[in-house]
Amino acid sequence: MTVRHFVSMTSITPDEMRMLLDRAAALKDRRAPSQALAGKTVAMIFEKPSTRTRVSFQVAIAELGAHPLALSAAELQLGRGETVADTGRVLGRYVHGIVVRTFGQERVDELAATAGIPVVNALTDHEHPCQALADLLTIRERFGSLAGRSLAYVGDGNNVAHSLLLAGAMAGMRVTIATPPGYEPDESVVDRATEIASATGGAIETGNDPVPLVSGADAVYTDVWASMGQEEEQAERVRAFAGFQVDEAMMSGAKPEAIALHCLPAHRGEEISAGVLDGPQSEVWDQAENRLHVQKALLEWLLG
Repeated sequence: MTVRHFVSMTSITPDEMRMLLDRAAALKDRRAPSQALAGKTVAMIFEKPSTRTRVSFQVAIAELGAHPLALSAAELQLGRGETVADTGRVLGRYVHGIVVRTFGQERVDELAATAGIPVVNALTDHEHPCQALADLLTIRERFGSLAGRSLAYVGDGNNVAHSLLLAGAMAGMRVTIATPPGYEPDESVVDRATEIASATGGAIETGNDPVPLVSGADAVYTDVWASMGQEEEQAERVRAFAGFQVDEAMMSGAKPEAIALHCLPAHRGEEISAGVLDGPQSEVWDQAENRLHVQKALLEWLLG
């Protein structure tokens, strides 16, 4: 039997993505415990700190009737030099699935190649695909559809931007990415998203001026300017990202009914103003909740 993984947005097809969003919406609507994964155990390996990802996955696993086994790198021989491949081979004999939040994308890919059980990318330095699913569910809830909608991302061309490019392209959306010079998303991801968009009716555009790229957007999205592991660059990045704050002036360039999104944690007064984050256009808290529902749909599909 072929083992399915979710290590990147490109691990699934546009049709599978729509199915997962439909299922997530149904699970959210009735929010009831299930025994869909009764008797199964899911290992959760966290090599990076986490609030939303860890809690939402742990609750999702429990609400599907499975047992969540939360592990840190310090609790595993990974912390003492055991290879990722050997860790995967062993865990594959004990548990039914692995959720991993780590650094390099190659670590998740290697687990998927060796474990023999489904592996889910709960964040790497290259992608954050579970977040992108929650983002699309949030946009769809607000507007009723995704195809033809415009999503503008303002900030660092990081892992979140990469997954949004791919997910938005798969949904047939127009995705624009505005970054300061030198902070653009990976060219290979932009090229792949452009290729996908050409088949779905979407569009991809990147640039260094947020004003035209936010114009007419249905959703305006931002993330922290210095991600985990980049704390020493904070002061430099604050200078580089001047003019990229999603504030009331930035939102005024989008559609009047546009929503503001942020994957959290947020730094009010840096990448987003308090007025936008806590204001009437913010869908940030529904967006955070939707992590739970899309991850339940994903786990149910991968492990069911």
